[in-house]
Amino acid sequence: MEKYLNIIADSFSGYFNYLVNEISNPSWTNYFYWLIGLSLLVWILEIIIPWRKAQKIFRKDFWLDTFYILFNFFLFSLVGYNAISNVAVELFNDFLGLFGITNIVAIEVQNFPIWVQLLIMFVIADFIQWNVHRQLHKQPWLWEFHKVHHSVKEMGFAAQFRFHFMETIVYKTVQYIPLAMIGFGIQEFFVVHMFAVFIGHLNHANVGWNYGVFGYLLNNPKMHIWHHSKALPEDRPYGMNFGLSLSIWDYLFGTAYIPQEGKDIELGFEGDEDFPKDFKNQMVFPFRKKNAQKTVYNLKESKK
Repeated sequence: MEKYLNIIADSFSGYFNYLVNEISNPSWTNYFYWLIGLSLLVWILEIIIPWRKAQKIFRKDFWLDTFYILFNFFLFSLVGYNAISNVAVELFNDFLGLFGITNIVAIEVQNFPIWVQLLIMFVIADFIQWNVHRQLHKQPWLWEFHKVHHSVKEMGFAAQFRFHFMETIVYKTVQYIPLAMIGFGIQEFFVVHMFAVFIGHLNHANVGWNYGVFGYLLNNPKMHIWHHSKALPEDRPYGMNFGLSLSIWDYLFGTAYIPQEGKDIELGFEGDEDFPKDFKNQMVFPFRKKNAQKTVYNLKESKK
């Protein structure tokens, strides 16, 4: 137990020092300034070549989504996620140790050319995320958390990071074992992650790009706008266009849907008029909903 308590303490202090170092010491592998730089770049594109010309530069919920970027990228780890994840990894390794397993790496990629390493990691991670994203729409309990992201009513680059912190836990938990079985260095992970952030920013941005023939490979604004459509086709009750960075999974598995230009379609989900508009209540909404449903269920059971 003492070991895990030390991990928690070291995680809090370690991440705080890391964050301070990120802010005070700019470098080419600095998440903080890369995030700011990519966000400014895509925001400038929105201003110079807007797809929806009537949409304001400071669109609806611009500042809320900007806070979500900082919270989900940095503050969430600072308030506890980094400590919890480090303990979870240690518990997992200790569990494997019970069976004499000290290394689960199945594919040694360090000897591959760097571009092959990046490609393998990018494709595997994106395919896992595509599958998780589908489940966020199909499983009712996961959808309650994913509603936060779909509460966006006007699309802009920062909308990418309007999501509930539980999504981070779900994505990282599902990804951990597959990616742990492949050895990657931190620098390679940084490159892949920042590229995914850039693509995600563009997918949500107010720019009317589809990348031509490359749109069948890469997710794009004209495709992703339909993922946020409030009105869903009868044959797609759980949604469509689930790709995060790559669109190819949707075309391969029949979940792609671009019936027409979706520049001015209504965004959101059924009942979103009653969804909270502020950060605090958006965070607690899924838990309140679950508790309310549990209470109703218990009341029904007590009347039998």
